[in-house]
Amino acid sequence: MGSADMNSLHDWPEPIVRVQSLSDTSLTEIPDRYIKPPTERPSIYAPDAAINIPIIDLGGLNGDSKLRRKTLDQISKACREWGFFQILNHGVSHELMRRTREVWRGFFNLPPVVKQGYANSPKTYEGYGSRLGVQKGAKLDWSDYYYLHYLPLCLKDLEKWPAHPSSCRDDTEEYGDQLLKLCGRLMKVLSLNLGLEEDYLQNSFGGENVGTCMRINFYPKCPQPNLTLGLSSHSDPGGMTLLLPDDHVAGLQVRSGDNWITIQPAPDAFIVNIGDQIQVLSNAIYKSVEHRVIVNSGNERMSLAFFYNPKSDLVIKPAQELVTDERPSLYQPMTFDEYRLSIRTRGPQGKTLKSS
Repeated sequence: MGSADMNSLHDWPEPIVRVQSLSDTSLTEIPDRYIKPPTERPSIYAPDAAINIPIIDLGGLNGDSKLRRKTLDQISKACREWGFFQILNHGVSHELMRRTREVWRGFFNLPPVVKQGYANSPKTYEGYGSRLGVQKGAKLDWSDYYYLHYLPLCLKDLEKWPAHPSSCRDDTEEYGDQLLKLCGRLMKVLSLNLGLEEDYLQNSFGGENVGTCMRINFYPKCPQPNLTLGLSSHSDPGGMTLLLPDDHVAGLQVRSGDNWITIQPAPDAFIVNIGDQIQVLSNAIYKSVEHRVIVNSGNERMSLAFFYNPKSDLVIKPAQELVTDERPSLYQPMTFDEYRLSIRTRGPQGKTLKSS
């Protein structure tokens, strides 16, 4: 059992209720605290497989000059127009992806008393949680999660990672190592596509001193999926996110204009999305886009989000090379610590980043 303080639940504004425990009682109506205002409720419909975010084969980066240029252009277009894309041939072991996903599914299937030993608090969010934000009386999302730090090493405490299933810590650490390398590759590509030195974005994030963390999202079955969301609309406050989606159940939606597009996960692919900090560094050439998660009555769903962020005390501002008379600087300098403090206080509430 973890070392989390059992009294940490009292740091939240209301008593914590595990959504999974609600779902397991076979209730027919969800409590009022999960019912979203009518304007925020999802339209439940069969996803249109013909509409999807770009799917890009990263193997093209290792091809001849023509294929490499084509792949770079595909990524550039996706960052500018969608803020989201899927990647194949990314170099991460498919077997490790499946193993890590299943070991975390095993955690959420543990007895409640075991999971409760890892209960988190809003001070760090690290551990087993069931709400984001500390506004009293807020409408809550239909999900539980596990949040853990990966980098910097001073925040990485394996004792706060689940000891069960027995391979959870080792699998998660190996998985994090591979995703760290993949993020480094993508940062070079994003820099080059902006016309910057290939290490520009990485250096702006602190070089090797980046911050990374993971959130494993668990979305239980919901008897009234048309009234709630698994995760409210938001843009990611950090730098870049790699999402390993559920391999059987779709649920992530991306805003495109006035519409919400349900992403159809490609087999063995990661979903990549641009976060607010890269939107700032690119002076809004790259877009950090609103997204949300819908739930359903027939299936539970799980996803693993890996967040790649700047060193928290570094000032982030638009790259000087991307500031011109025609395109002046759109954002005031701010550290990631300052930025995410406001996010953590209120929880996910739509698109956060505004230009000055």
